[in-house]
Amino acid sequence: MTRLAFEKMHGAGNDFIVLDGRDVAVGGIAPDRIAAWCARGRGIGADGLIVTEPEGSDRVRMHYFNADGGEADMCGNGARCTVAYAHARGLMGRTGILATRRGDLAATVHGPGDVEVELPPYRDAELDLTLEGSPYRRHHHCDTGVPHLVIPVDDVDVVPVVEHGRPLRMHARFQPAGVNVNWVAVDPRAEEWRLRTYERGVEAETLACGTGASAAAVTLVLGGLATSPVAIRTRGGDRLIVTVDLETGRLRLRGPAVVAYTGEVESDGG
Repeated sequence: MTRLAFEKMHGAGNDFIVLDGRDVAVGGIAPDRIAAWCARGRGIGADGLIVTEPEGSDRVRMHYFNADGGEADMCGNGARCTVAYAHARGLMGRTGILATRRGDLAATVHGPGDVEVELPPYRDAELDLTLEGSPYRRHHHCDTGVPHLVIPVDDVDVVPVVEHGRPLRMHARFQPAGVNVNWVAVDPRAEEWRLRTYERGVEAETLACGTGASAAAVTLVLGGLATSPVAIRTRGGDRLIVTVDLETGRLRLRGPAVVAYTGEVESDGG
């Protein structure tokens, strides 16, 4: 076994193990090893793992893996952490390109811990779906890099996220891949929206979800309930700002991306 350096980062409480792609081959990390590292209580503990691979001047690629070890197309909070990680290592200046499985995305570092990334254009937006067996009256769908179900409620604090999230995440309407489930409610005192998310691959509530916040923002703007940019308050208490362009479908996500701590983990040298 060798020792592999990592950084534990979080974007609005959505936390990740971040590795330098110059130190480890992406295909050399087995899914069960990723799952073990991400396991809370027994491993480092994280919602996912990111390998940051430089691809030239001011361009890096994000390889993102969910906590279960499966590779995913996109993660909005993970994207911001990847950019912050690359910027700190001189792999990217204050602006650059983040390459993902959903395409190349523009990125901007506004300041320490303040990062904005473009997201893939939203698609498959549909308001007021009917979902048989759901305890909720209204459901919206939007894909912002990964598919999301958005459910408007009066109070997100009383939502039983895990109890209701698991069956909705696997609802027949969204098979075979399933869907992330988000609940959103307005906070008129703060002129912002509050969000809670049950995230597939993590199979639990996460403190934040960037693509979920973006999906919520899209459905709110499409439904005439909000205007862009939309302020979203995460479960972890951080504020995300989502800019929605209805004409082009382009999205931008701005918010915190910070290092919690650094460390080393045993690796088989992959």
